Amino acid sequence: MFVHCLRTLALSSLFGVAGAHGNEHTLDARDLDPHASPCADFFQYANGGWLKANPIPPAYAAWSLDDEVDERNRSILKRVLEEAAAQTAAHGSAVQKIGDFYRAAMNLAAIERDGLAPLHDDLAAIAALRTPADVAALIRTWQLRGDAVLFEFEARPDLKDSQNAIAYAGQGGLGLPDRDYYLRDDAKSRHLRERYRAHVARVLRLLGDAEAHAESAWIMELETRLAQGSLDRVALREPLNSYHVLTLGEADARSPHFSWSDFFRATGRGDVARFSLAQPEFFAAFENALIELPVAHWQAWLRWRLADGSAAYLGKAFVDADFAFHGTTLLGARRILPRWKRVLVSADNALGELLGEAYVAQVFPPQAKQRALDLVSNLKTALRARIAGLSWMSEPTKRAADAKLDTLVAKIGYPERWRDYAGLEISPDSYLANMRSAAAFEVRRQFAKVGRPVDRGEWDMTPQTINAYYNPSGNEIVFPAAQLLPPYFDAAADDALNYGSIGTVIGHELLHGFDDEGSRFDAHGNLADWWGADDRAAFEARTQKLVEQFDAYVPIDDLHIDGKASLGENIADLGGLLVAFDAFRLTAQGASAAQTDGLTPEQRFFLAFARTWRIAQRPAQLRLQLQSDEHAPAKFRVNGALGNMPAFALAFACRSGEPLARPAPALVKIW
Repeated sequence: MFVHCLRTLALSSLFGVAGAHGNEHTLDARDLDPHASPCADFFQYANGGWLKANPIPPAYAAWSLDDEVDERNRSILKRVLEEAAAQTAAHGSAVQKIGDFYRAAMNLAAIERDGLAPLHDDLAAIAALRTPADVAALIRTWQLRGDAVLFEFEARPDLKDSQNAIAYAGQGGLGLPDRDYYLRDDAKSRHLRERYRAHVARVLRLLGDAEAHAESAWIMELETRLAQGSLDRVALREPLNSYHVLTLGEADARSPHFSWSDFFRATGRGDVARFSLAQPEFFAAFENALIELPVAHWQAWLRWRLADGSAAYLGKAFVDADFAFHGTTLLGARRILPRWKRVLVSADNALGELLGEAYVAQVFPPQAKQRALDLVSNLKTALRARIAGLSWMSEPTKRAADAKLDTLVAKIGYPERWRDYAGLEISPDSYLANMRSAAAFEVRRQFAKVGRPVDRGEWDMTPQTINAYYNPSGNEIVFPAAQLLPPYFDAAADDALNYGSIGTVIGHELLHGFDDEGSRFDAHGNLADWWGADDRAAFEARTQKLVEQFDAYVPIDDLHIDGKASLGENIADLGGLLVAFDAFRLTAQGASAAQTDGLTPEQRFFLAFARTWRIAQRPAQLRLQLQSDEHAPAKFRVNGALGNMPAFALAFACRSGEPLARPAPALVKIW
């Protein structure tokens, strides 16, 4: 919640095998498409050769540079898991937990033999429901054990008091990726809902439900009611829309059939006085559905949510059904990933920092961390200079922006203090039981944080994650070790490549602190209005041009990019690119005209930038991204930002009027 990532996590967690060619320490001419004009489509020019040489593997919905890096990561992590599984380690040790987790997850014979046995008690509990109060009590029990069956729950900084943590309960309960999938009335959406309903019925039949077809209609009705009460992607980007702090008594009055007092008391936190009922409209929709729909409908929905959440950890029939919809229908993948790769994703979710500690020891030496910190310092200097030169920002707001830069924290590589997993029990007996144990451990950890001072050392990503983020409440940028590997960051590469790749990533995260959402948070991470009214008006007029630019892009069929939903990422892309280029020009190479392999320093910088975004996507995955994600497709992130940058047009001798040499009145000028 309120954390801004460089790219969608779905992309970085689903894919991975080695690319056809490319020397990471320099640029590879074979990656280019000489038939494409750099001034018309720089994404294709910089990456067309690579795209042709790297068809999407059947098991993947997309294939990108991240996947090439991730394939190396997977080899390292697989070795860590296999070596732990081969040992007999002391109970409670990191090796025991990692090894037993992997043994249980890879024991297909035991999983098939157990069949539905791991779900038996839950199915019996569902069958015993008789009243709306029974339904509410079961949902509460499941939420408290870590199954986010209805809503998301986490402890995060209070938006108006960032030093202290409060609980946030937010909308959920949907089987489709976004609320709009239930509400759009076009042919493609109606067809997808039909396929979703068929998938629900298929899974319910695997549970033994004789009335699965009728039950799937009940489930669609219930989830549609929840979707109607949910905020859309644009509304979720407004922080105040998720900040509705209530006492437990006030929350109970809002949903009299779901007691929040009982919810907190049941986990030993009856002392909690207040929390944020993040999206009240959603919980009102839940309350109404709870009392208006028959209990039988709720029983069907709970069986579905149970099976859907457990499918990946059950036998082959459930795994295949899960992949057929989530992998093929939604993403377009043609073949399921090898089991060990799927288990790596689960292990990262369940034991992330235990794996991370072993991973970091192999890939990220201390000197790499220091050089990354030096890059951050250079980028902050460049951003400070840009802020000082803004004609539309007043001096008081500039001083406040400088103060925010002064307090901004950069977390690099891995946490200074690793997470303690002492309370997590892992056994070699059951994959599903281990995932549930990890979920329960995490929800206990979240409850323990409520009402306490915020732990500023905590990370929201594991070190092995290829991504980065800005956290406005902490005013911090966070770069896992995996994001700081070649070719993103390479000690053997020249400054043009490092500033064009990791430099633009650092710049992107820095600019999130000043995008349409991050600019609402002050130097201490509190939601506060520190801009002058005229500054805000000027900023919004300039960002509106960026909204309109991206609204006009049509990546596939008749689907436009949502310029408002993607605005924060697009601001960060453009500003981050400008700041990284400024910082590069301060280096010896950036100030030189000397060519390397026939390319100027500026050309190498821009090619390195475009290389970081190279990706091929299946149509289904691209449609999913456009309809459910705040990140625009990579091609438009590259071309969209470069088209607003005169230095790029100059570097590639683009003529006025060419697509990426936008005339001065059309340029988006924010930072």
